[in-house]
Amino acid sequence: MSKIQTNTQTFRALDELRGRIMNGKLSGGDRLREVRLSDNLGISRTPLREALLQLEQEGLLVRGRGGYTVRTFSLADVFDAIELRGVLEGTAARMAAERLRDPAILDEIKETLIDLDTVLQSGEASSYDILNTKFHKQLAQLCGSSIVEEEVERANRFPFAAPSAFPTQIERTDRFLASLVVGQQQHRDILEAIESGEGSRAEYLAREHARLARRNVEIAYADKKRDAQKVPQLALVEG
Repeated sequence: MSKIQTNTQTFRALDELRGRIMNGKLSGGDRLREVRLSDNLGISRTPLREALLQLEQEGLLVRGRGGYTVRTFSLADVFDAIELRGVLEGTAARMAAERLRDPAILDEIKETLIDLDTVLQSGEASSYDILNTKFHKQLAQLCGSSIVEEEVERANRFPFAAPSAFPTQIERTDRFLASLVVGQQQHRDILEAIESGEGSRAEYLAREHARLARRNVEIAYADKKRDAQKVPQLALVEG
């Protein structure tokens, strides 16, 4: 098998296995058997092992004597992951404010902000999740540092840290929907701080924004059994 073929199979295995973990098809504590996975995915053992190693490095798998096991997380782990994202996005927002030279750079992310307003008014939850993810990706790009951008992306791979890890469909209470409105206002405030060159304020607001995500997790976790199908990542949380 050529190196290109091996890399292609590794990426396919990585994408498939990560997806199975994130959508709840694999639960915390599940053991992954190489022979069975190789047959199931239709790939050879070498690229599969490379994919498993990558998932271990991402924090999704734990390796023991018997092979790999899907990692189980505590609720504290979930909160720590969200806090870490807030720290990294806060750093990116501060750097964006300090380095901004041409306000036109903000045009694209402002368009995303307008699109988010539209879907909030229409109540299209799935569209909100997609646009929210896009907004946060654009926010990380504004800092002008590939290193910081890569670290934000790495943190977002953690099961609970991504901006839309707990989708808007999980709860239809007034409290949860109101949090989306608050989050959108925080988006605006972060951009305003960046545009005005207020680095410290932009950093603070981005970190506070992550803490709003923590409160949404608490809403989802309050009734884990009810929300398990809508938030499959809960299958990774012990307790």
